[in-house]
Amino acid sequence: MSLHRPKPTLVEDLGSKAAPSLTQTAADYGHQKVLKPFKQSFVLAIFAGAFIALAFVFYITVTTGSQGQGWGMTRFAGGLAFGLGLILVVVCGGELFTSTVLSSIAWAQKRVSSKQLLLCWLRVYAGNFVGAMLTLSLIIMAKMYLLDGGNWGLNVLYIATHKLEHSWWQAFSLGVLCNLLVCLGIWMSFSSKESASKSLLVLLPVAMFVSSGFEHSIANMFMVPLGIAVKFLASGEMLEAAHTAGIHIELLNVSNFVVNNLIPVTLGNIFGGGVLVGLAFWSIENKSEDGLHVINTSDQKYSNLSNLEYDMLEKLKNLRVADLATNDQVTCYETQDCVSGLKALIDNNQAGAAVIDSADNVVGFISQQDLLRGLWGQDFDIESTLVVKDFMQTPVCTLSPEQSVLSALEPMIVDQDVLYPVNNNGFYMGGVSASYSERLAQAASKMPSSYPVVFQGRYVGLLQRDAIAAWVANFYQPQQQADKQRTVA
Repeated sequence: MSLHRPKPTLVEDLGSKAAPSLTQTAADYGHQKVLKPFKQSFVLAIFAGAFIALAFVFYITVTTGSQGQGWGMTRFAGGLAFGLGLILVVVCGGELFTSTVLSSIAWAQKRVSSKQLLLCWLRVYAGNFVGAMLTLSLIIMAKMYLLDGGNWGLNVLYIATHKLEHSWWQAFSLGVLCNLLVCLGIWMSFSSKESASKSLLVLLPVAMFVSSGFEHSIANMFMVPLGIAVKFLASGEMLEAAHTAGIHIELLNVSNFVVNNLIPVTLGNIFGGGVLVGLAFWSIENKSEDGLHVINTSDQKYSNLSNLEYDMLEKLKNLRVADLATNDQVTCYETQDCVSGLKALIDNNQAGAAVIDSADNVVGFISQQDLLRGLWGQDFDIESTLVVKDFMQTPVCTLSPEQSVLSALEPMIVDQDVLYPVNNNGFYMGGVSASYSERLAQAASKMPSSYPVVFQGRYVGLLQRDAIAAWVANFYQPQQQADKQRTVA
């Protein structure tokens, strides 16, 4: 009896790649954001705030002096221009608050704690504000508000004051609608690996929310303060022109902006993206938080599996990480020296260990290879002061206790990009044509053989590949013994 699946042809294989669900991709996306080091996350957030501010500058420029072009088409053109902001964030890797709220999925999966989630949102929000203010300072110093005979500045005053004319609940609702579209655009971008296709996928959702007047908290961080600054610096002629045009510049003040716009829009953005997109998709995932599809034996893909193979797949799919992980493994701390860290791993027969802080939060992962590399770089000098923090892997990949063992095993043993040279849409990415067996032989994983297990943001154990291998070997053993007994009889 063969225990191996028939080898599919290249075309069949490429067309049936079992990619992770978009929900799980989004969960990993949010999880990585939460666990990023503060400095890295904050700096990337500054970039994202600047990107959105620059996109609004583009919008202002495109819509200035276009009154005769038609209301809808003018706003559509401005919306396309504003799309530059999210494209820069997606392609360049900025940390934007409105997309970071998708980390609510990782929180729902108990991969991060409420405290970690809120601290992540806070640092990204603060970084976005810094980026917006830096860009605003440059725009004011460049005196761009004087462009087109001051019409650029008048357009700024009009846009900024219009945002402050909304009631509190109107601003909240517009914030919900805005981030519903932003996060749907980000969600669609998870289906592609190419920068060009990601850019196209986010463009129309952004163009719609901008042209429809929906409210984006980070964009408003730049736009309304810019309006306040222009009001302060404007000449008497510009202010008179604003009054004549019916622009209520008296609304432009900091307290009115924060209370009646920034707070309700921010809350609306959180609800629209974090709840209506993130938690909504998570709640309807296929009865499995890890996004694995339930095996149906009537499917042609599984029609050739033996009963034993099918039983193995079902059990691995339903086996939880918590069932095989252990909590008696050693851990390391950031300031521990490399020699003692290596000795601890060797004494406990571990290939690697989680690096944790005083609150049991996982801050990195260290392997024997990492430690040996550090010592080798110092010619194994016994007096060297190398510490674990210098060589640990960050951001660290972690598992949830409720996650399927099958989903945890795959990255430990297979490089999916080598085995299936396609993007998430199933398109062949090129290269030399090879059979499934040939590609599988070259698809050795470069990922660690053990992963920390995290519950509510805290380290609770370690899952090692050895434990999964032992379970698989023991699963087959009773069947092999039964076959042997039947043969003897």
